Amino acid sequence: MEALHTAPRWTTRTIDSWTRWAPNQWSLRIPRPDNFTFTPGHYARLGLPAHSTSDIVWRPYSIVSAPDDKHLEFLVTLIPHGLFTSQLATLEAGANILLDPGVMGFFVESQLAPGRTLWMLSTGSGLGPYISMLREGGVLRRYESIFVVHSVRTAAELAYANELRALETRHPGVLHYVPVVTRESGSGYLARRIPTMINDGSLEVLLASSLDPAFARVMVCGNPQFTGDMRALLRDRNFQPCRRGLIGSMLFENYWQ
Repeated sequence: MEALHTAPRWTTRTIDSWTRWAPNQWSLRIPRPDNFTFTPGHYARLGLPAHSTSDIVWRPYSIVSAPDDKHLEFLVTLIPHGLFTSQLATLEAGANILLDPGVMGFFVESQLAPGRTLWMLSTGSGLGPYISMLREGGVLRRYESIFVVHSVRTAAELAYANELRALETRHPGVLHYVPVVTRESGSGYLARRIPTMINDGSLEVLLASSLDPAFARVMVCGNPQFTGDMRALLRDRNFQPCRRGLIGSMLFENYWQ
């Protein structure tokens, strides 16, 4: 009897281009498959064959592209000796990478209750989903003010800074971009951790806006220490978490590896 063959769950994509923001911070673009749909904030899995085995190493990355882009874009932090990114770092444009066609995650702005101000707080590659949301543009119409606060160690890691500044210019009084650089003294940027500035109120003073759960909505995406600190701070201010089927005033991305 003839064997039945099922189609693989993944597709092979060619890396069209790289943007190297810093030695450890890159963006890659791949062609978007037909019928691939997502909402800003969703993430997809990229895969590469594991060395010396027939297994595939998969890693989840938030999609940076707008939903109508013909390409899928991902912001990647290269981890020294990481099983996936150490191999990814050797690839050039034209190399192949695997894409799981299913999208995942609940880090979408529609999970939040309606509000007046939206705080998009991130560290490192946690900025990625916010770029997708801003490129799509819906949040810029729904909120009176949006604060994009991006914390990195060095100024070179401020990915998409020029794009954010251009959006800030096109949406005066609505979009406010706040770069934070914590490990380069004298860089001219804010240099203290986001939780520290929220805890002492200095970030609210700088932005002339209050983190009040009556009208403020907060999204948090970044490393586990950052998200843990922010969860505790926001709970103390009576922000309510979003859960599946239940809107709230604070939303966290939880896929971090």
